This record gives sequence, structure tokens and C-alpha cells, in this order.
Amino acid sequence: MVDATHKRFTASDRSYHAIIKKEAHNMAVNAGFDEKTTAELDLILAEITSNLHKYTKDGEILVGHFNKGDEDYIELISIDNGPGIADLQRVMSDGFSSSNTMGHGLGSIKRLSDKFEVYSHKGWGTILLSRVYKVKPEKKRREKLAVTVNAVVVAKPSEVTSGDGFYFKTTNQYVKLLVADGLGHGPEANKAVNEAVKVFKQCPHHSPIEIIRYIHPEVRKTRGLVGTVVVFDLENRQIKIAGVGNISAKLLGGVVQKAHLAYNGIIGHNIPNTMNDQVAAFADFNQLILCSDGIRSRWEPGKLPGISRADASIQAAAIYKDFGRQTDDMSVVIAKF
Repeated sequence: MVDATHKRFTASDRSYHAIIKKEAHNMAVNAGFDEKTTAELDLILAEITSNLHKYTKDGEILVGHFNKGDEDYIELISIDNGPGIADLQRVMSDGFSSSNTMGHGLGSIKRLSDKFEVYSHKGWGTILLSRVYKVKPEKKRREKLAVTVNAVVVAKPSEVTSGDGFYFKTTNQYVKLLVADGLGHGPEANKAVNEAVKVFKQCPHHSPIEIIRYIHPEVRKTRGLVGTVVVFDLENRQIKIAGVGNISAKLLGGVVQKAHLAYNGIIGHNIPNTMNDQVAAFADFNQLILCSDGIRSRWEPGKLPGISRADASIQAAAIYKDFGRQTDDMSVVIAKF
């Protein structure tokens, strides 16, 4: 089932910390993580929640389980609106403390994590990323994928399931991506997105417009959705994109940025008779960011210094942090190519 990628937990109140640890622990156990790895995850969360309690305000933690073929991992993203970390390298050293405590926090988290990264900016706050793999990744150099996709999809507060979702599939020549938002929120919106993904998986077309037209009649019995389809043509080094409804998308390059304009309509109810794919070259861009309308329309990806060099999950979390409405399902999907 296509659903939220992460569960969101408020960490501003210390009384919630035990609940967060229990949820993450159970997620790892249910995913088949061994006892040692699950214990390491428990320790990482203990350090993260301790740091949020001591140094920040309005903290939250996103917890997600991902299974991407040979990569099976739990991802923890800590987000806060604290003072930021002035000297990150110094704080990373085991034994450092700014509050007369043991000071093993960030150093311990880094050591226990298979993937660890921190982005912090003075007066803005901090985002910490920790990934723990079921099977430890090999240290030998791996072949770099032509297109990688990371996302932060969070259900509307108080909802159990998300009406936002995404799916991508890969062939030798193409990577095809669908980002969708079912009308409204909750189970019926989630059902609309899942029906669209089911059809998307079977669709033989390589044009985003043709894919949308293929999905449209198959989701008429749902409440409908808005969606954007992206086709990365690896052979011709092109990005083709088309959308119906208010999924916002921006292509980013070293010095250029290009917004994609979607067509008006609702997939499953009414779409325009005439639509065209927008085409861009790999040579001009290296990243695509797509956001549902749970993210405020004036979102900006690059205002924070150095954020473009951060892991895609941190970039997505930064957009969610600054522009998430918290009144709807929220999704930020980032493709790097």
C-alpha cells in the first residue's frame, strides 16, 4: 500500500519520548531487524530525544522503514527550531558538552548509525538524519544509480493514513515517477492514490501525458486525485514531465531553476483534452523537487546555505519544516539525477 513514508512524533514534551522509542523499536522488530541492530536503534533514539529535550524547542522526529531492493533500513529524522549548532565539528567529538553532561550525544549517534548527517543553521535550527540498515551496507564502492528518489510524506496530524503518495519504477531506459494527492485526506484519499499507483505500475507508455490519460478512466470510481508524472529517459538524457492539479515541481541546476506548470483538472473526473509534455535536458539540471499542496505554494529549496549539498532526505525535511501547513497531508519528493 502506498502511504506516508514517515510517522511523525512530537518530541517537545518529554512524556512522549518513551512512546517514540517504543514505536521505532516495534517498527524494526516487525521489519525483521535483529536484536543487536534494534538495540542500537534504541540507543540512537535515546540520544536524539535527550538532545531535543536539552537544547531545543518544538522538536519532532520522523520515523520510517524503507525497503529498496538491497537496501532495507529504518530512517530517523530529527527536526527542531532550536538555536542551531555554531561549531558542528566540535560538537561531533565524543565527550563534548555544552551543558556539563557526558556529551557523547552526536558522536554516539554517528558511530551507531550506518548513515549519519546533520544540517544546522544559526537561529534556524537543526535537522539530524540517521539510517540503520538491516544488513550493514558494504563499504566497497557501489555503482551510482542514474536517478535516486527520496521523500518525506507525512499524514495530516490526527489521520492514520496519508492521502499523498508516490511511486517510481525503473527499466533499462526509463525511470518513471508518479507523485499524487488524493482529494481531501484520510482513507478515501489514500484509496484514490493507491488505485492510481496500481494502474501506473501496469502502464506501458513512456510519455507523462499518455500515462495520465491511461490512469484517468481507471480511477473514476474513486474521489479522484491530482498528480504529476515524470519520465527520466536515460538513453536520450531527457526529463519529461506533466501534471494535472496542484502538485508543484521545480527543476534545479547549478545556476538555473525552472518551475513546472501543471494543467487544471482532477484525474478521474476531468482533465484537459489538449496537454503536452514539458521536456528538459539532464545537462541543464540535476535535481527535481515535487511538493503537494500540504506544502505552502511559495516554498523555496535553496534559501539555506549549503542545503543543496545535503542528503535528499534532509533537503526534503527542511522544506517540510519551513513550509508544511500541518493542516493537510504533506509530501516532498526529491529526485537526483
